[in-house]
Amino acid sequence: MALYSAAAAVLAGLERGEGGLKSLVYNSGFPHVRQLYALVSETLRYAPVLEKLLDGAALLQVEKKLPPQLAKVLVYDLLFGKGLKCGGRWKALARRHRARLEAELARLKVRHKVSRNEDLLAPEQAASPAASQVPRYVRVNTLKTCVDDVIDFFKRQGYSYLGKAASVEELRALSGKKFLLDLHLPELLVFPPQTDLHDNLLYTSGHIILQDKASCLPAFLLSPAPGSHVIDACAAPGNKTSHVAAILKNKGQIFAFDVDPKRVATMNTLLTRAGVTGCQLAQQDFLAVDPGDPKYSRVTHILLDPSCSGSGRMVTRGPGEEVAPSAERLQALAGFQRRALSHALSFPALRRLVYSTCSLHQEENEDVVQAVLQEQGSAFRWV
Repeated sequence: MALYSAAAAVLAGLERGEGGLKSLVYNSGFPHVRQLYALVSETLRYAPVLEKLLDGAALLQVEKKLPPQLAKVLVYDLLFGKGLKCGGRWKALARRHRARLEAELARLKVRHKVSRNEDLLAPEQAASPAASQVPRYVRVNTLKTCVDDVIDFFKRQGYSYLGKAASVEELRALSGKKFLLDLHLPELLVFPPQTDLHDNLLYTSGHIILQDKASCLPAFLLSPAPGSHVIDACAAPGNKTSHVAAILKNKGQIFAFDVDPKRVATMNTLLTRAGVTGCQLAQQDFLAVDPGDPKYSRVTHILLDPSCSGSGRMVTRGPGEEVAPSAERLQALAGFQRRALSHALSFPALRRLVYSTCSLHQEENEDVVQAVLQEQGSAFRWV
């Protein structure tokens, strides 16, 4: 059951925009990473089909305590995978509804005039998310090592170092056991898309962080000087927090917040492995933090990466699903984002704030910032 719980947690994290598929899987704490990655990838690939089956069988209406993410991974393995690998109540639940789900699957095939399960997938769904051509980005954790030493380590493992990339095209052309230094971020190495480093000694010891380039940009742009006091307002799963700590060289103070106890526990493990010190991690809603509390009187930098639609991440939605969330959900997200940004700007010593999302929608990005800045008058400006 641990596999399905971990897969459901990754799906939920993707929906909340907490990270990419690879980073959420690697940071899940589940010991069999390849197995987890494969299950989540295939569940995402079949997501539109699974949602039709769940709706047709009314599974979530009957089983009101069954989380939708868990329902998807259970039904995927029951009907499309290698069979359920769990016991207990969830297996009993799935078997109870098996006949209804299989009947719904048969009706779906008849409706689409296909005989194989795979034929239910649209052409863009036929390729697994694992076939993505996004490079594997690796951030060198300068709290524990340096770029030159990591490069030498990989060279000793048989990788060929091609130097600093001169263009994005070079990154896309990477293949085999070759890697580059990113052309924008000085501590980011780039490997071919299917490079698997989760068992590598540098990763398990916290010397490297498997972190997408877009996730590295907020801390890089915040760029607090060593000794600064920094808030990471919506911190889980913690890669950005550890990046801020590296930029600070563990000199200064980080206040990191997240409301979910499981994410906080996972984040604590990640930060410990990365060698982060001087970070106060709190299970607390950032909106409930008092800017007037004396402990935050020296906070000059805030990193705000609030929950969003996740529309900018290809793997946060099932293939074939619409990019746009409903108007109601978009409005609710933008409202929360405006409140979070306005609250962040109320810290008295604040000098710089980086606001980031993984959304494509103007309503969650420029519109949020513009609305809050208009409320603030001339106190802050775009940079």
